[in-house]
Amino acid sequence: MAKALLGYVGGSDPRVLAEMRRLQQRVQDLESELIRMQAQNDALSAAARDHGDSLLDSIDVSQGEPALT
Repeated sequence: MAKALLGYVGGSDPRVLAEMRRLQQRVQDLESELIRMQAQNDALSAAARDHGDSLLDSIDVSQGEPALT
């Protein structure tokens, strides 16, 4: 019964196997991209902290403006 639920009724379909390999490769590619982007974000955050006079520091939040409705 488990085989029927998983789609293995007539044996492994080469198209399904090819699609599964393609999707596994895509997941690996996305995981690699995520790791690269996290490292880049960490580097940019560190550079912003080290720089000190960022744009956010120049904003005076004590004088709020009314929200537009």
